[in-house]
Order: sequence, then structure tokens, then C-alpha cells
Amino acid sequence: MRFSETPLKGAYLIDLEKKGDERGFFARFFCTEEFKRHGLEDRFVQANNSHSALKGTLRGLHYQLNPMEETKLVRCVRGSFYDVIVDLRPHSPTFLQSFGHTLSADNRTMMYVPKGFAHGFLTLEEDSEVLYLVSQVYSKERERGLRWDDPSLQIAWPEKPRIVSERDQSHPDFKPDYHLECV
Repeated sequence: MRFSETPLKGAYLIDLEKKGDERGFFARFFCTEEFKRHGLEDRFVQANNSHSALKGTLRGLHYQLNPMEETKLVRCVRGSFYDVIVDLRPHSPTFLQSFGHTLSADNRTMMYVPKGFAHGFLTLEEDSEVLYLVSQVYSKERERGLRWDDPSLQIAWPEKPRIVSERDQSHPDFKPDYHLECV
């Protein structure tokens, strides 16, 4: 695997190192030892699968508060989507900055989303499917969300979403007391 740090410290794009022949190729998309060598989370407790039937479907921006913060390893297995992360670590030099990258079944690039980041994506094709590993179980009480079009985040989505759930549409603009609270 090839690990490329994004402009947001601690977040990575990960590309497969394919070993191929006339049959096709083989590649690892996760290896505990390689993740440890890079100082990354190497324990995942859940694997999630999300399918979006229509192009222009937006999901996110989701995260969980401490002590239920989660690391995610996100990969597109069908279609394509624009994957976005937002740094919510108050003492980070990139606090409230975002980064986005196209993940597709063709490029097989993955996004490593560390704890303290919100995550969301916009599908760029019909029938797009996401597979992601998470380091923490779901906690309804600790779950939070940022509104995808919060002007303070200045996210450069490649196109306007066509479908956003009522839940994701109702996330508030960034408010430190709500989005960063410690209960």
C-alpha cells in the first residue's frame, strides 16, 4: 500500500500496490503491520456498506464525539463518489478545514479518516457503493453531524447534491458548544 498524507495532518489517501499477471491482480487493502508502521489506527470493530442508487446523493457530514470518536477507512467498491473530511480537532492547525478527493471502483483509492474528523460523500454515478471500516461502535448519544453546505466550512463540492436526507439536511451550521461538547 502507498500512503499519501493529505493537507489535513493525520488523514491519508491510500493506494493499492497491485501484484498482477495475466489473471488480473492481487493487493492488500488493509494490513495491521503497515498501518502500525505509519502510526495509524489498526483496530477496526465494524465494517459498513452503503449503497446509493442515484447520482447526486449526499451522505454526511457525520462523526462521533469523545469518548466514541471513530477512525474510518473508506473505499468505493462500485461507481464513484467525492469523499470529504473536515478537521474538528480544536488545537489542530487545520481546524475547520476540509479536504475532498474522488474515490472510485476504478481507482481503488481509500481515504483514512482519523478520529476528530467529520466525514461525508457525494455520489458521482448511479449505483455507487461504499465499504468502510470503523474503529468504534455506533453511539446514537455521541453522534453529531455538520450541514454539508455550512458556509464557514467552504467545502468545494464538485456539483450540487440532488438528494440529501431530512436528517442530514437538518444538521446545524458549526457551533462549538454543540459540535465539540464533552458530556
